[in-house]
Amino acid sequence: MKIDKRIIPLAIGGLGIGTTEFTIMGLLPDMAKSLQISIPEAGHLISAYAFGVVVGAPILIGYSVKFPPKKVLIVLMMIFTLFNALSAIAPDYNTMMIIRFLSGLPHGAFFGVGTVVATRLAAKGKEAFYISLMFTGLTIANLAMVPLVTYIGHAFHWRWYFAIVSVIGLFALLFLKLWLPMLETNEDTHFMEEMKFLRKKQSWMVLMITAIGFGGLFTWFSYITPLMTIVSGIKENQMAYVMILAGAGMVVGNLVGGYLSDRLSPEKTCVLLLFLMMSSLVGVFFLSEYQTISLVLTFVCGALSMSVAAPINIMMMKAAPKSEMMAAAFMQAGFNCANALGAFLGGIPLENGYSFNYPSLVGVGMTLIGLIIAFRYKQLYSLEKTEEKEITTECISCEQ
Repeated sequence: MKIDKRIIPLAIGGLGIGTTEFTIMGLLPDMAKSLQISIPEAGHLISAYAFGVVVGAPILIGYSVKFPPKKVLIVLMMIFTLFNALSAIAPDYNTMMIIRFLSGLPHGAFFGVGTVVATRLAAKGKEAFYISLMFTGLTIANLAMVPLVTYIGHAFHWRWYFAIVSVIGLFALLFLKLWLPMLETNEDTHFMEEMKFLRKKQSWMVLMITAIGFGGLFTWFSYITPLMTIVSGIKENQMAYVMILAGAGMVVGNLVGGYLSDRLSPEKTCVLLLFLMMSSLVGVFFLSEYQTISLVLTFVCGALSMSVAAPINIMMMKAAPKSEMMAAAFMQAGFNCANALGAFLGGIPLENGYSFNYPSLVGVGMTLIGLIIAFRYKQLYSLEKTEEKEITTECISCEQ
């Protein structure tokens, strides 16, 4: 099957974003040692990037809706590339915190604009497929680039991680310029019109499920390196292979989540996956000292971390049918709230002297909250509920 080359620049951008977002988890000990800070303090760099995504998504989308999408994507990737390059030379922890925040600003906006561009490039009936092609870059980042860059960071220096991300950003800029067509600006779109979806309780429930429920897995993923090396007994120079295992799980989970969402419903799938997330984090807490089981749980948790993406995005599209660009950007903000909350809350037991399996216990509580909200969402907004109401209304009309 021939791939439309116009979508490739978006996938390369996703590759760079995925690499910068997830590689840091595997290099936290290296960065902590070099910057002379604790591992929990290094975890705040994850939160700083995620906070940048949350702040940048609505602001940058709001300012860019009147400009041609190609120009917007190029500017966003320029910002991303610049601040990742500056991360490679940041002299101290405080400077790094500021730069990581700035690096995160274009993340959600890029995917928000990219999602709309992908649907406009697609033939009728292939919109979802084109969106999945854009997110292929994010998947490849987790499978290949994250473990490769983690290995390079361990073997040479963690600063190479940011340098490599900057090079990927330059390639994304090149191919955005060469291959992405100059699509028309949507003159009917206004910032306030795009923001209307936030008036709906339905939208906020989806964002809460994402930020809190999905955040449970980031309590595990943010501290995966010390968990695997200190608790599970994996050698530090083997962590690249552990990240490959987690990345392979993400690839599988992404496909399985989409499959289940089509076969069941997005709402049912979300409830099921959150329950499985909670169960897997319980397993991490109790069983991480057993190396083989810990590796199996790494694959399972990796799979679950991506499996929820398809159903939760479909749920948000239902909630925001006329605000797709802003809604897609807010979903990225939601996922990065999850990232920030997971890293921050997961670090609390570590700062109080508990072992590195304790962040997952915090994650169990977060995922349980997400599960409760998802179950309530299913009761209120599931397709089956809507269809039942329509059938009941039709029956009443027939009787009359």
